[in-house]
Amino acid sequence: MEPICTKLTQLLDLRSPIVSAPMAFASTPSLAAAVSAAGGLGMIAGDPTSLAHVKEQLNAVRASLNISKNQPIPVGVGFIGWRLDKPEVSGDGPISCKLLNVLEEMPVAIWLAQGVDMGKYVAQIRAYDANRAHKTCVFVMVNCLDEALCAANDWKADVIVVQGIEAGGHCHSKAPPLLTLLEAVRTAIPSSGPCILAAGGVSSGAQIAALLTMGADGVVLGTRFVCTHECMYPDSVKNLLVESGIGSTTCGTIFDEVIVMPFKVEFPEGFNGRGITNKIVDDASAGLSIEERRKRVHDAKTRGDTDRMVIWAGEGVGLIKKTESTADVFAQLHRGAVATLERSRRLLV
Repeated sequence: MEPICTKLTQLLDLRSPIVSAPMAFASTPSLAAAVSAAGGLGMIAGDPTSLAHVKEQLNAVRASLNISKNQPIPVGVGFIGWRLDKPEVSGDGPISCKLLNVLEEMPVAIWLAQGVDMGKYVAQIRAYDANRAHKTCVFVMVNCLDEALCAANDWKADVIVVQGIEAGGHCHSKAPPLLTLLEAVRTAIPSSGPCILAAGGVSSGAQIAALLTMGADGVVLGTRFVCTHECMYPDSVKNLLVESGIGSTTCGTIFDEVIVMPFKVEFPEGFNGRGITNKIVDDASAGLSIEERRKRVHDAKTRGDTDRMVIWAGEGVGLIKKTESTADVFAQLHRGAVATLERSRRLLV
């Protein structure tokens, strides 16, 4: 594999600037390990109320990649800020003992997103690392220029993930399109600042190359890695994603409104979600009450129907043609990026 060299690959000693997103109920140790083994950076999703499970996942990655106990694990762990803010998680000390357990395993990166004040967690990670040789690379995801400037200048994040409105799952409703937001952030933050990663609606190597030529130091893909054998989604859902076409997603609060969770969902104001357009959208458009819509979702789940299942997906889902192994998907993405970068050279005479 011909390496692609960027500030991110130099920072984390990677051969490719491709990062798999930390996706709750989708990412697995085998998926993250496969991405990292291929030369990129794999991520797992961290549940702050069950960090013992996160620790188990990290140990599974360690075993899969044959990493010794005293060496950093070449994957990252992603946390949702508002979930970390829960009293039973945050604790009263300088750092949650549960988060401490994760840092003890030495993942190379921690990803923070969708919180009101993620700076306090950046500071806590820095304080913990001050007493050891291993230094955790801190990723912060942003949806606007002001957030990016705060993450870079106030919180001193190592990596800023610029997420455009095209992203699957949750994103701020006022986030600009990725190309616009990336250009604004790249222009405002000097080259001596943190790495800038692009995320949102990316599914091909050509798109990765385009974002790199715009100045991104790396690219994050979520939905593309959902359609892999290692993703924990059932085959029925992966098939629906593969069968989806261009323009097959809807963004709004309608999906969260029908999800019943064992805890209160408290995304910061302005956040909503992008998922596959289905009968959930039809029910909302028909003006049905939330109670009726939730009942229909529950009844469909009981019957085993997928026509009212919440399936998070980005706008790039229409470019995915089949489910493959993570290794194969990664290789295609990297080769596609290299080939597109090579072709771009011919534009200069």
